[in-house]
Amino acid sequence: MILNAYRGVLRSIKSRRSKEETKIIRKAFNLAVNAHRDVRRKSGEPYIFHPLAVARICGDEIGLGTISIVCALLHDTVEDTSITLSDIDKIFGQKVKSIIDGLTKISGEFDFTSSSQAENFKKMFLTIPDDVRVILIKLADRLHNMRTLDSMKESKKLKIASETSYLYAPLAHRLGFFSIKTELEDLAFKFTYPNEYKAITNKLQKTKDVRERFIQKFANPIKKELDSQGFKYQLKARTKGIPSIYRKTQEKGVDFEEIFDVFAVRIILDSKDEKADCWKVYSIVTDFYIPNPERLRDWISYPKQNGYESLHTTVMSPTGKWVEVQIRTNRMDHVAEKGLAAHWKYKEKFENDTRLDKWISDIREIMENKSRNTTEFLDDFKNNLYSDEIYVFTPKGDLFNLPIKATALDFAFSVHSDVGAKCIGAKVNSKLVPLSQTLRSGDQIEILTSEKQIPKESWLEFVITSKAKYKIKQCLKEEHKEIAANGKEILKRKLKNLKINFSENNIKILLKHFSFDEHIEFYYQIANGNVNLGKIKEIGLKGGEFYLSSSITKSIKNSFENLIKKV
Repeated sequence: MILNAYRGVLRSIKSRRSKEETKIIRKAFNLAVNAHRDVRRKSGEPYIFHPLAVARICGDEIGLGTISIVCALLHDTVEDTSITLSDIDKIFGQKVKSIIDGLTKISGEFDFTSSSQAENFKKMFLTIPDDVRVILIKLADRLHNMRTLDSMKESKKLKIASETSYLYAPLAHRLGFFSIKTELEDLAFKFTYPNEYKAITNKLQKTKDVRERFIQKFANPIKKELDSQGFKYQLKARTKGIPSIYRKTQEKGVDFEEIFDVFAVRIILDSKDEKADCWKVYSIVTDFYIPNPERLRDWISYPKQNGYESLHTTVMSPTGKWVEVQIRTNRMDHVAEKGLAAHWKYKEKFENDTRLDKWISDIREIMENKSRNTTEFLDDFKNNLYSDEIYVFTPKGDLFNLPIKATALDFAFSVHSDVGAKCIGAKVNSKLVPLSQTLRSGDQIEILTSEKQIPKESWLEFVITSKAKYKIKQCLKEEHKEIAANGKEILKRKLKNLKINFSENNIKILLKHFSFDEHIEFYYQIANGNVNLGKIKEIGLKGGEFYLSSSITKSIKNSFENLIKKV
């Protein structure tokens, strides 16, 4: 059985490996088998089946190559066995060692209420600029763990499922892996809401024949016309994810039977003249069925940030039901299913994808600030991972993708952090608008700036992108420190005039006297004129030092022993 699983791994990259690469994979397989011998999973099966399954997912479902297969086979060896990174380096080289090291650092579970555990997930995002394969292998690892989650304890199932729903499914979505995203969502929902999952699954099964007859009747006239015009194509029907169906029943307050759009019809063309042919097929579809103009989505002219390209429309069927139709080519479908890995196949150099470059650059900029609250970062970043998109333009015609509900100020920060920080106004479609103006697809935005402008705390009330929030908070923090430094100088001069030492003991007593916990906030309020320094004279003074009773002094010492001692 183990050898059969191994042969399955080899078949998954048959067209992408040489004889020499096969030898390397065999070497990794032998090492993994030996390292995990006598170890079993919770299900009772030999542990080696897990890395083999992860490797096959990397090959079959993500489309990765030999190095990734090797790393998938070895991904648990350094953490769980006696094998070291040095051993990996000697046998397979620096690149494999680096990826294994990245996978080892982000292993385990994450408790998102804990900043220390959230820091582990931050490490995973930090690997993206260095080698995105770490993330892709981790997604494969998570997918197999979710597929085999039944053997776990209930508490463990719920924790892993929640974690998957919170970040892994959105991450798969952001990286363009539609099938993996949908499966992760469905599996997470299965373990988080088992009763609702079972109910919807049963209803989908019971209505399967009715849906298939409906789709056949709907598709027949389209297929006849496509055939008559000589198109080479596939026509598929895709049932929407169970969580998506459940959300619709909750949002609309209706039963399952009243949700019409539980599936989408997908037309996949074998075409080289992609854009023209997709629009021709759109014309054919809308000749038979009336489209809803508000539901047209042109992701061919303006691809999503994850590379997704398709033409979506929603049309009215003869029975009065809305049907979503997706039109794309084989290449577009491959990109939609394989995500980032497909870009390697269709681009000579993956680095040429400027959309991904910008996203990676944003990750790097946000993460390089070590003082950033990690849990807060994850909340912001997760929201941006899964947001719908709009497409807007600069006056020169440059295209920018932004989350839906993004404002003019979000756009300014998207152009550049400094542009956002200096922004004083915006023109949308040549009309002056407030910075809080919500943007729509197709808007043309001109940003007005001033060197005298500084970010305002009120800006945080209407920006929605993690980059804008991060940069505003960073600027406010720096401004706060500068003002606090001025306040510190004011206090020094005041104490000097009163012939009082600027000592650690005196500052502790002043903090206690004026009811402050932190030095910086105390200095900041002094600078803003919110501290009556005349009350300093109320404190006992001897030889330039304040004094209090011994019991109060002891209390102050205990209260302030962990405080920051300087700005």
